[in-house]
Amino acid sequence: MIESLKTLLGFGPATDYNALLKKGAQIIDVRSPGEFSGGHIKGSVNIPLDILQKNISKIKKDKPVITCCASGMRSASAKSILQANGFTEVVNGGGWSSLQNKLN
Repeated sequence: MIESLKTLLGFGPATDYNALLKKGAQIIDVRSPGEFSGGHIKGSVNIPLDILQKNISKIKKDKPVITCCASGMRSASAKSILQANGFTEVVNGGGWSSLQNKLN
């Protein structure tokens, strides 16, 4: 119980985002188009959270998915939506700028 709570709150083992990218991970930025145009991770795809469900077909199920947003709240919701739709390897990358700093 405590371990799952730690993982839920982001205190679990550190994610190796670069290893996920080497496996072909897709970075899905769920912020609004305006937020995305103000700065984003190169190669990321902007699918705002409010239209994610309608655009699931744009995301490959056979590749890992890293979700990101401004702070990590919307990307956590996006992770849940993707998992509910059969995606098995989904990671909440949190805020896009801090995620960008973790990538090589």
